[in-house]
Amino acid sequence: MKNILQTCLFFGALVLVWAALTGDLAFLGLEDALWSPYVLPSPTMVAQYLWDNTLNGKIPLSMLITLRRLLIGYAIGLVIGVPLGMLAARFRAVRNTLGVLGLGFQGLPSVCWVPLACIWFGQTEAALLFVVIMGTLWSVLLSTENGIRNVPPIYARAASTMGSSPLHTLVFVTLPASAPFVVSGMKQGWAFAWRSLMAAEIYVSVVSGFGIGQYLHYGRELQRMHQVVGIMFIIIIVGLLADKILFSPAEAWLHRRWGTGKND
Repeated sequence: MKNILQTCLFFGALVLVWAALTGDLAFLGLEDALWSPYVLPSPTMVAQYLWDNTLNGKIPLSMLITLRRLLIGYAIGLVIGVPLGMLAARFRAVRNTLGVLGLGFQGLPSVCWVPLACIWFGQTEAALLFVVIMGTLWSVLLSTENGIRNVPPIYARAASTMGSSPLHTLVFVTLPASAPFVVSGMKQGWAFAWRSLMAAEIYVSVVSGFGIGQYLHYGRELQRMHQVVGIMFIIIIVGLLADKILFSPAEAWLHRRWGTGKND
């Protein structure tokens, strides 16, 4: 409860400072805005935009379109990345090739994939999914590899003495033991996937549906800064909810399960 109160007070103070700088506190005598609304809109303007476009269904519909793209691309990245990470941890040749490639690609900004995606797939859903997959795949591969390699060797030796084959040991002993590290990598992969999709939606206009990133782009083009800031808030909130509701509880449970948890 104390942590929640501290967080609420901190963000409340930020909103008050923002309102004071944009002339949104007229009732306190702070009517003069330091910046024009075309540079920094007031909290009231942003809230009004979010309220109106939530009621008319534009924001919920665009969120559904964006989340569908995100979940599909992220799932494909996991399906490819986890097995490749297992192979990289098991075989030195894979680690020296795909592992090094993944390390290089992980440091590549996601927006760099957008021109290639547009040339290869055109202005289609496939281009968006490709960028999301590239943003997810390498992070998951590297985290899976590192997680498996950090498992104490005694686990594999104990399984081997009980008759477990190398493949059985990898799948049913080593991989579960590395689960806390793998989930941390999945969390990081989700963050990369979310950023990748936003970058892709800004530059790739798909007639099958406008996502949140495309509304951010149109807000910039039309100089509607209240729309830009409002969409930025939505992007931040989705990222926070994914972390607090999905990944952090799973990560904490796995660390407790394997005795590696830390007290706050």
